[in-house]
Amino acid sequence: MALLDDNPGPGGQIWRLHSNQWTTRMRASGCEFLPQATVFEVRGSHRLGVWMEGEAHDLTYQKLILATGARELFLPFPGWTLPHVMGAGGLQALAKGGLPIRGKRIVVAGSGPLLFAVAAYLKSQGAIVPLIAEQTTLLDLALFAAGLEANKFHEAGRLLWDLRAIRYRPSTWVTSTTAGLVRLNRGKPVPCDYLACAYGLIPNLELARVLGCAIRKGTTIVDETCQTSVADVHAVGEINGIAGEELALIEGRIAGYAATGQTIKVTRHLPRRARLLEFRRLLSRTFALRHELRKLAAADTIVCRCEDVRFSQVQAAADERDAKLQTRCGMGPCQGRVCGPACEFLFNWPAGTLRPPLAPVPVSAYLNRQP
Repeated sequence: MALLDDNPGPGGQIWRLHSNQWTTRMRASGCEFLPQATVFEVRGSHRLGVWMEGEAHDLTYQKLILATGARELFLPFPGWTLPHVMGAGGLQALAKGGLPIRGKRIVVAGSGPLLFAVAAYLKSQGAIVPLIAEQTTLLDLALFAAGLEANKFHEAGRLLWDLRAIRYRPSTWVTSTTAGLVRLNRGKPVPCDYLACAYGLIPNLELARVLGCAIRKGTTIVDETCQTSVADVHAVGEINGIAGEELALIEGRIAGYAATGQTIKVTRHLPRRARLLEFRRLLSRTFALRHELRKLAAADTIVCRCEDVRFSQVQAAADERDAKLQTRCGMGPCQGRVCGPACEFLFNWPAGTLRPPLAPVPVSAYLNRQP
């Protein structure tokens, strides 16, 4: 049994700097932890190509559990590539890593509950948060609150109380930014040192897609035991849809028990998972992106920041492949991980094709490989 992680330590973005009961239990279980291990290709049935310790390795598995998480969705607007503009979660991660933010004015904008969590963390570190701008409507937010379970409702209430001094504006989004100033669709421009802006989270589906797992509406399709359409491959957490830490933990336990044949233990967690799936659907409905966000970019706004491709250059493209052929959009170092989802939303493009390597690796990864 082994845990492969892209990062130097276990825990992902939430726990990466702290030990907790889960990392303690993992280490005590005898599970081998392989840090900074990047899966870059599928090398056949039950075989993965993994880059770690400066070389490529062939790893075989009997059962595979995907917990690839999610990343932030960025939508282009004038000024979004400036140095002071970061993802909401990205800025939080940098602050956790030591970026000095005490006394800095930080506008938090975009969509989803992550905005509250980020604002609360930044405030706790001494930042000044003058505004949280949420693109969804006040009515949708009220319906969301009404649909929460009691424990989540009280948790949200405590967070709102902690943020009571911060102006919160629904139906509000960033239209442009320059150094030191954020302009919104309504109201006066807001001075700031940083803009933390992201429009929710999107699952990291690259490995699931290369494995051949069925995908629907941007998430993997799994059964109640988190089994995907591919034999011996389970998927857990945000790869199945965005719903937060609690559902990810429940699905992790379900998949672990299912993969090891502990059927009785699986059934204990199914009722709680079913209730949390309702929360996932509520999140998806409440924070669906409004059509006005498709009109933020100007003709000269960069869409693909890796290749400096502008909105006007891809506006007439039929799909992602056409955009690549004509402009190299999506062919830079991030391989379309930023501009791809943005263009799918902006232009209603279907998800493009995907080929290995899934991450940048040296040519040596393909030399002397096993057949």
